[in-house]
Amino acid sequence: QVQLVESGGGLVQPGGSLRLSCVASGTSFNVYNWSWYRQAPGKQRELVARIWNDETTTYYSDSVKGRFAISRDNAKKTVYLQMNNLQTEDTAVYLCNRGTDWGQGTLVTVSS
Repeated sequence: QVQLVESGGGLVQPGGSLRLSCVASGTSFNVYNWSWYRQAPGKQRELVARIWNDETTTYYSDSVKGRFAISRDNAKKTVYLQMNNLQTEDTAVYLCNRGTDWGQGTLVTVSS
C-alpha cells in the first residue's frame, strides 16, 4: 500500500521560509515524477511544482516561480519543497502527489 507522509508545515510570518518533506513508502520512487499541490479554503486544488524522474526537469506555477524549489532524494524516497519569501496567499494545505496517490497534507499558514 502506497503511503505518502508530508511534514514541515506550520505558521510563518510573511517573508519567511519553510521546507516541506514528503516521504513515500510502499512504492518504488525513482521512476516516477513527483508533485506538490496546494488547496486553500474555498479554492480548487492547484499544482505548485513537479519534478521529473530525471531529477533535473522541474515545473513551477507562475505564482511560486522564483520563490519555491522542488527537489528529491531517491535514496530516502523523499521529495522536498523549499518555500521562500512566503506570502499570505501561500496559506493552504500542501499535498504530495504521485499519479493517483495523495498524502494527507500539511498546513502552511502565512500570517503576521
